[in-house]
Amino acid sequence: MQSDSRVYSLPRWRMTRWLVDAGPGVPDDIRHALVGQLYGTLPIFAGGVANTIVVSVAIAARLGSWPFVAWVVVEVAVCLARLIVLMIARRNALTGRKTPTDIYILLGIAWAATVGYGVIVSLVSGDWVASALACLSAAAMVGGICFRNFSAPRLAGTMTVFSLGPCLPGAMIAGEPLMYIVFAQIPMYVFAMTVAAFRLNKMLIATMRAERENDHRARHDALTGLSNRTGLIAAVDARLATAPREGEMLALLFLDLDGFKSVNDTYGHAAGDRLLAMVADRLRRVLLAADIAARIGGDEFVVLADGLTPDRAITLGEHLIAAIATSYDLGDNIAISIGVSVGIAMAPEHGAKFADLLAVADAALYEAKLSGKSRCCMASAETNLAALQRLRGNTGKPGAVGAAA
Repeated sequence: MQSDSRVYSLPRWRMTRWLVDAGPGVPDDIRHALVGQLYGTLPIFAGGVANTIVVSVAIAARLGSWPFVAWVVVEVAVCLARLIVLMIARRNALTGRKTPTDIYILLGIAWAATVGYGVIVSLVSGDWVASALACLSAAAMVGGICFRNFSAPRLAGTMTVFSLGPCLPGAMIAGEPLMYIVFAQIPMYVFAMTVAAFRLNKMLIATMRAERENDHRARHDALTGLSNRTGLIAAVDARLATAPREGEMLALLFLDLDGFKSVNDTYGHAAGDRLLAMVADRLRRVLLAADIAARIGGDEFVVLADGLTPDRAITLGEHLIAAIATSYDLGDNIAISIGVSVGIAMAPEHGAKFADLLAVADAALYEAKLSGKSRCCMASAETNLAALQRLRGNTGKPGAVGAAA
């Protein structure tokens, strides 16, 4: 996947979409990452530009006729346009704006066409030094084209055809029988490089899928599919990094199921696991798409909701209690009811770090449990002090936060 925060736009035109299409079933984030690969490897881009400009200038200086001067002018213009569009795209991608991907793709094909143009005019000229130099340059460029663009193998194949394809009509016009060998060489070479691009693309997508799945497993609970502690910490840090609107804060709701232990003891851990998965499903149905639900261990859940006032956070907590505290059909003629207690901490009022917020919410949850369970309690000065005392008293002890819930 992309190693920085740049996100490049997918192409919008039908032809350019076809050229970079990754095939069916590829997730959007991988599609964006594949397009981002087209903008990468700047040293290869710079090397290719320098090579084609130097070769065109050298041949134009040797022969001096207008077709070669035109080659230099067009080559420089296309390379300069590519560089400008590339810089604009990288800047826009970094700031979250649309990138000119369609134009960038077309300019890449135009650049390949200028290489092919140089090949054909050099062959037609009858100057074998110029012809050899132009053909060698085109062949060298194909390696860079495939290496830089194998994330879009159709584009790589198209650029290869535009670069080397003109060797065929050039050899025919040149009238040198020995040159006709290119009619066997060029199609085989283009085919081999295109197949290589498709195979590299397949490997790249497989690698990206594996990275995506590994990242998902690292951030999500295997049983419920909700975020785990790692994913929750990342979400809290990301939300805290953005300034809240006036009067609205980030709410962290710490949930602990009431009566879950008796379900495990009575019906077994398999039934308990089914119950946890069903609770997670109810959380998904109740929460907004922007909210984060996480299971951080045992029967403990955390909900992260942005843009709330304390009153609205309490309302959300009560809504969660009502949604979770209903009957569950666990199968095998097992129907049970449980409750849930909720402790709430608000950021930045109750803390500006995950550990602080969780400790304060845990202290509020403890109060909710003491007051009769299946209740919602907002953190207060007393709970803040209790959380601080518990943190100091349990420093270095694993599992301290949440132990008393």
